[in-house]
Amino acid sequence: MDWNLVEVTDYVTYHAVDNEDFLASDDTAKLRFLNVGERTLRRAFKRYAIPNEACYLFACVLNANFNDTTVLAQRGVASFSVDGISFTFKDWAKKELDDLITDDIRDLIGEANPDIDSNNGRIKWVTL
Repeated sequence: MDWNLVEVTDYVTYHAVDNEDFLASDDTAKLRFLNVGERTLRRAFKRYAIPNEACYLFACVLNANFNDTTVLAQRGVASFSVDGISFTFKDWAKKELDDLITDDIRDLIGEANPDIDSNNGRIKWVTL
């Protein structure tokens, strides 16, 4: 997809709570997180139209979870220190991409698909 980075930046500036990592990223990183976010949402919600705003917010979530520090937790690092500053990650810090989809992103997808019964407006899925 061809992303309009001006539109994306405007949206996340005013609608995403945790947007610092995304806004500080270069355009290549922004595009990477948008593409991975869109692909993940399309896979997780196969029958649903995915609004761009859901991709914008998910790109921020992904960027926050894969920034220079937290990417180490995603890779399984338990702790590290640099110049006397220590970081320790919990066992649950490593997550699959689908696990990072927030309720507000699910709500945006549900609102964009009113014709699909999504359990009282909230999209949920069950793992079998």
